[in-house]
Amino acid sequence: MSRFYSFAVITLLLILGFLTYQIIKPFLTPIAWAIVFSIVFYPVYVFILKYARWKSVAALVTLAIILVVILGPFSYFTYLLVIELKDLSGYLEADKIEELESLMHHPAIKTVTDSVLSVFDLTEEELNQTIVDNISKLGKEMVGRITKGASNLVIVSLDFLFMVFSIFFFLRDGPEFLGKTRNYMPFSEIQKDRLVKQIRDIVISTIYGGVAVSIIQGTIAGIAFFFLGISTPVVWGLATSIASFVPLLGAAAIWVPATGYLFLTGAVLKGFILAIIGLFGISLVDNILKPIIIGGRTKMPILVIFFSVLGGIKLLGLIGLIMGPLVIALFISVIEIFRSVEGGQNA
Repeated sequence: MSRFYSFAVITLLLILGFLTYQIIKPFLTPIAWAIVFSIVFYPVYVFILKYARWKSVAALVTLAIILVVILGPFSYFTYLLVIELKDLSGYLEADKIEELESLMHHPAIKTVTDSVLSVFDLTEEELNQTIVDNISKLGKEMVGRITKGASNLVIVSLDFLFMVFSIFFFLRDGPEFLGKTRNYMPFSEIQKDRLVKQIRDIVISTIYGGVAVSIIQGTIAGIAFFFLGISTPVVWGLATSIASFVPLLGAAAIWVPATGYLFLTGAVLKGFILAIIGLFGISLVDNILKPIIIGGRTKMPILVIFFSVLGGIKLLGLIGLIMGPLVIALFISVIEIFRSVEGGQNA
């Protein structure tokens, strides 16, 4: 009887869990963004709550600050991004590949391209056209995704409203909800404290560490590209922010090739300036700021971070940069707790 009861309860939980997921699935993206914004701005909410008597008032004021800080700059940034992607795609589509051809003939690259041509049995024209076609295709696809989402005004507006609605309640009722969740966990108090600490460390490492560093690096890179006269600085600034989440390479995956390109095209002074900014500006932020924020907190292996970032982007889009490592880290934490419980029982 007890086995049948356990089987029935587990089956019922699985069915209800699956149905709950299907119900929440259409709203996962706005909820994920709401979670991130709530975590980032929660210290602001706590500060305002010291001077406001009601949680709802503090949550509304914090929400207004989020909208002012995020909505205006983000809308303008998206507008610039779409324009620059269209310009980049149109430039390449117009068969303007003279700069690419001159770059391919540079002595430092000529040896490599000759090897590639011989291995794949391609002509130089075919290789140039293949590179241009793929870059143009990537630019068109990015433009298509952005403009498609922006053109569907109804869905975008609803997602935005759901996100704003969720942020308010996450800020106001978040601690109570987390407290109830803690009570439902089938662990001892010591294990609950350990899990809460790991979650706090992961949130600080992933969101405060990763997001803050990526925004600062992308901003510095975008400004540097703009003043150096490099086309589409917003695109390259965004690419730098995204690359900062990639283990080992980081933001250097963008500014180092850009520096090499400037040197190879004869813009030696600009290349030297970008190299200085890259070394002592963009990359230095990662080397100094991130250790200060993360400190001795819980860290994941580099390989796990790498695949969690890629998988998160594929599953959730841009928000997957943050949610991917966060979900994997929580999963690892729970597994470690179960392992310690099992080890204690076997002892």
